[in-house]
Amino acid sequence: MFGSISRACLVLGFALSAAVLQAPMSTAGHSQETINLRLGTATPGGGFPVYGAAFIAAIHGADPGLAIVAVNTKGSTENVPLLAAGSLDIALVQGEVVHEALKGVGRPSADLKIISAMYSTPGMFVVRADSPYRTIADLKGKPVAFGAAGSGLVILARYVLDGLGLDQQKDFQAIYLERAGDGPAMVLDGRAAALWGGGSGWPGFMAVARGETGARFIVPDQAEIARILAKHEFLKPLTLPAGSFPGQDHPLKSVGSWSFVLSRPGLDEAVAYRLAKAMHAGEADIAARLPQAAETTARNTASAVVDPAQLHPGVRRYLSEIGLLK
Repeated sequence: MFGSISRACLVLGFALSAAVLQAPMSTAGHSQETINLRLGTATPGGGFPVYGAAFIAAIHGADPGLAIVAVNTKGSTENVPLLAAGSLDIALVQGEVVHEALKGVGRPSADLKIISAMYSTPGMFVVRADSPYRTIADLKGKPVAFGAAGSGLVILARYVLDGLGLDQQKDFQAIYLERAGDGPAMVLDGRAAALWGGGSGWPGFMAVARGETGARFIVPDQAEIARILAKHEFLKPLTLPAGSFPGQDHPLKSVGSWSFVLSRPGLDEAVAYRLAKAMHAGEADIAARLPQAAETTARNTASAVVDPAQLHPGVRRYLSEIGLLK
């Protein structure tokens, strides 16, 4: 599913200095030792780079010895093979991609572990408020920007539409973006009828909602939600609270999943423990930096995983110590 990635592509794609790429990944002998980590995010203009900046700041504030460098990638579907290859230490990964990677959907299962829950992502479409579109059926045959090609949001859309008997490629004029930030402009100027995305405060939705016409959000109705969940049981019913975007004055019910911070194979247990401890200490900090990151808590990490075995052993040890796991 993910294919091979050459060293040359890594260097060009990330634009990292040789010093960063070759930085040794130390083990934590004591709490003051500096640990160099590479965090994979996604393309500029999407939610992952924004979250990544808040995550790094909160972690560093709680444990200055954790030196994390953000790396822009193509998104979740590229982050998984980069983690598997050891080219990243930790990365942000959309829930559907986590599901496929850990369960081995379309490829052998990846030996990756969960460091932290990020936030829940109810998927939905946004259109201009002056458009005629009000249901998912209304968008059939229309040009729809589904997001950056490597984004996990594209995979979420595929599952949601499949649950309704629709095909992303055949039933829509599917547009896949080079940069997540290009989508809102396409909706605002009429090149796309709708933009797919998800999550509270998502930058693409925010840009459309702040446009001259305002925004309307399109979600599955209750019967459609039931159909989707019946076919894809790993998805969850989720609600976007009222006021998550300008002009959104009522809650929006949809389906989606939790996104996670994953680690590469072999990440030292002491390093994962420090990350979990720092993230717990930095919960108020990250929430203040980014509203949707208020969901990044140790309690949500413990409850959002399907199986505690999916957690990194260092994270499990920390969560057990603070009474969130038995």
